[in-house]
Amino acid sequence: MPEKKQISKLDWYCPLYADPKLAGKKKRLVRKLNHNAVRPDLYLITFAANGQDLFDILSSAYLKQPALRRNLPEIVGIAQGREEAVALVQQILEETLQETGAADVKAYLRKHRQKKE
Repeated sequence: MPEKKQISKLDWYCPLYADPKLAGKKKRLVRKLNHNAVRPDLYLITFAANGQDLFDILSSAYLKQPALRRNLPEIVGIAQGREEAVALVQQILEETLQETGAADVKAYLRKHRQKKE
């Protein structure tokens, strides 16, 4: 019998940001995405892979690529649609500015990180 390939587990920020349409479905979606069940309409917001930008926004369909999945930075948010993902990034930025008066989003998110369940 062929050996089953090991699927890389994703790194999720806690508390995960989600657009309002997905608010009650976060745990289920995280579990499904961790088990490689992707939805092309689902977009992930991650810390930028290049280290210079703030975030990357990509379709969960890209998680089918093993190299991308293995090297994906921490997932900060999840949205149903690209426009909703952009709006969620805007919400994170506005929240950071309102709370700190500065635009250091990574420091703000690190400070508000909770222990994973």
